[in-house]
Amino acid sequence: MELKVFRDILYAGGGCCTVQAELPVEAEILISDYLPQVFKIVKCFARPVVLQKQLQPGRLNLDGYIRCTVYYQGEEGAGLCQTEQKLPFHKSLELPEFSFSSWSAVVEGETEYLNCRAVNPRRIEVRGAYELTASVSAQCSTEVITGLADCGIQQRLDLLQGVRRAAVLDKLISADGPIAFAQPPAAVLDVSGSALVKEVKLLSGKAVVKGEIHAQCAWRAGDGGGLQSQDAVIPFNQILDVEGLSEDCQCLCVAEPVGFTIAEGEQGGPGKLTATALLHLRAWRPYELRCVADAFSTQCEILSETAPLEAEQLACMVDQSVAVTCSGPLPDENTRLLACFASFGPVSVEMQGDAPVLTAKVQVTAFGQNSLDEIDSYDKSAELTLPLAGCPAGELYAECWLSAEDVRAACTGGTLEVTVSARAQGAVLRRESRPFVSEIQTGEPLAPADPDISLRIYYAQPGEELFDIARRFHVSPGQMLEANGLEPDTRTLAAACRLLVPGA
Repeated sequence: MELKVFRDILYAGGGCCTVQAELPVEAEILISDYLPQVFKIVKCFARPVVLQKQLQPGRLNLDGYIRCTVYYQGEEGAGLCQTEQKLPFHKSLELPEFSFSSWSAVVEGETEYLNCRAVNPRRIEVRGAYELTASVSAQCSTEVITGLADCGIQQRLDLLQGVRRAAVLDKLISADGPIAFAQPPAAVLDVSGSALVKEVKLLSGKAVVKGEIHAQCAWRAGDGGGLQSQDAVIPFNQILDVEGLSEDCQCLCVAEPVGFTIAEGEQGGPGKLTATALLHLRAWRPYELRCVADAFSTQCEILSETAPLEAEQLACMVDQSVAVTCSGPLPDENTRLLACFASFGPVSVEMQGDAPVLTAKVQVTAFGQNSLDEIDSYDKSAELTLPLAGCPAGELYAECWLSAEDVRAACTGGTLEVTVSARAQGAVLRRESRPFVSEIQTGEPLAPADPDISLRIYYAQPGEELFDIARRFHVSPGQMLEANGLEPDTRTLAAACRLLVPGA
């Protein structure tokens, strides 16, 4: 009689890696005629915006642009000024080679160094490097054995639970709305903000995403006064074509603002604020599959091989805010603060004791005017730590994005104190590896049992598996249960006992 083997396809965890690469930053920025000339360079920021990602065997290709922003002190009392330029880039990152049927990549990073100088009052030169960190996670379709029959086969089935990655989408969107200033601004120094996805409706192959972008504009009036702040809320409503999406998916959608532009209003009316954001949509479909973890036969020898199967699970969803504080002395105790910015380094999951936490580096930059009326920048750093309540321990990795909801800074007695309200949005996934039978075939028939032996006695120890004991004597676990009056669902023996082993 031939052994029957039943198989199915499982979407198991595939390659998972984090790689780093240096992205050069080189720019020649010309100051427009309507902006004041450069008196002093204050600070330069660089931030990459990845528009397209493509995974190939052994390689991740990235396309996008670097948003290079320079803050400078203008001549003749013009105060703090800003200019920026977008630098397109293409970067190819080498990865370990692995097969994949679906994948996701989160690209983050931080500035390694930036050298910025004024070549002349209307020309700025920027040279530096940005360190990209790409975290790639893939799934691959794997054939698994889900059942065996005939040839006296006895099998132990274990339940494998996980999620299949159904959809991955990173899309650039734009939305606009009005912004009203108390008086016409002489200069807009910065527009930053955060975004909130309020509703995600899933359809077959489509997603309807509704939310709003909260923008905060730092600007200066024409009378040479200090910086002022103006808030604006821009709603957005997007219909996304997402292959593989269905109504039964577990879905995550995060909006990450990456740029703002302001156009003047007509005849003194409100201006127009346009926000650009990256929508990060991830969808998973849960599955449960019973696979053969072990097998033997009561009639013949069994030749089998086992291999680890790695299932991915959604450990927890993340949508939390946390306050991060940092402080430090300033060179001039009479410094007057003008503005403060916060940026975040790559997100990771670490263990603190037995509990997982989300961590990232927070870089704070404050602009201040000293007693000599010169504008300087001051950098402080802190560590963000966010406990992941209810998240189980294990091999964890995060697909999360950080944004600054609010940045508050003060200078008291020459000490800078900053509080950043940071919001983390995304998901933490967990990988679990367990061995299952990957190949199996029958061998020689077993020697006939001694007809004079009808019963054996086996002294079992606590923690022994009933299936392993049955395999040792080539009897079925069902016979062992019946002969000893055990409960039908008994798998592991809780205490030492004497077992009767029926003969052939």
